[in-house]
Amino acid sequence: MVKFMLHSYAFSNFQSFRERTEVDLTLSRKTALTDWMGTAPTGERVSKLMAVIGPNGSGKTALLKPMAFMAWFIGQSFQQPPDATIPVAPHFMAPNDPTEFEAVVDFDDKLWRYVLRLTPERVLHEALYLKRERFGYVFMRDWDAESRSYVVKQQDFGLPAQEARKVRPNVSFISWRPSLGFPWRCAWRPRPSSPRECAGPDAHGRASHAGRCAHFSDHPDQQQRMDQLLTTWDLGLSGVELREVPLNNPQEPSQTVWMPFCKHRSHGAEFRLPFALESSGTQGAFVLLARLLEALENGGLAVIDEFENGLHPHMLEPILDLFANPATNPHQAQLLFTCTPWRC
Repeated sequence: MVKFMLHSYAFSNFQSFRERTEVDLTLSRKTALTDWMGTAPTGERVSKLMAVIGPNGSGKTALLKPMAFMAWFIGQSFQQPPDATIPVAPHFMAPNDPTEFEAVVDFDDKLWRYVLRLTPERVLHEALYLKRERFGYVFMRDWDAESRSYVVKQQDFGLPAQEARKVRPNVSFISWRPSLGFPWRCAWRPRPSSPRECAGPDAHGRASHAGRCAHFSDHPDQQQRMDQLLTTWDLGLSGVELREVPLNNPQEPSQTVWMPFCKHRSHGAEFRLPFALESSGTQGAFVLLARLLEALENGGLAVIDEFENGLHPHMLEPILDLFANPATNPHQAQLLFTCTPWRC
């Protein structure tokens, strides 16, 4: 298992942040080691947890979104249509200036630095550096406005020059070559009102439950862990059963979907209820665990907006303890989240 730990990231001209903003998770070696810290393979001490606390409209979500964007751009931007714009929003006072991102991460027992400068139309500069005695580039890619093409330099990146010239302006150089194996693991759950694919735990619709069920059905170990945790946190629950049920689609009568059912015991009898009838806290934990258990099992980063939304207050500490406990977090996964001060 390759460990992946985020050390720091920075960005500028992104949403409500116009000036350069830096977020650093590294800690001094003089700091007493606790369960909330991890030691990276390169020797640095890094926090496994970061909470961003503030009132609505203070920029909490925008502070976390750069990590979600970089993870998407590095891992999935090659799936974009050739003529699609890059979904990045500059500050409203600088709409024509480029947006910049930077991250320092630890994986494969090495320290890497990723730098990206772009507009919604194209990448202007992208580079990946590896620290040996000092940081040296693995690749550098710069847009030449005069020739309307990219100037690319590589050192041990392994993308043939002819193939490098084919990389589209709206795609990451790393994403174009997925065989590189850059394990940028970031599970992102936006706030409930976000148009992204994951509705938060406040929107416990059929589609939300079905998506999590499909995930757990493909990952039986995580399903078992989810069942154990929910039955511990919800005293009235004796288990969670996943069923494949008909979707009732007249055009495709055989189509099915995974749905959760909660098991309860009363007076010696066991009965099952649709998950939608359970408490908001239990539903919220089920949705959230699909993201968190994946990070805990494989390592990487979970980024959760409005972490406490829909959860019972008594569930917050046990969920955070999953990241502190080495037994439940053997790969030193990290959790970044936002919350409002009156809920935390």
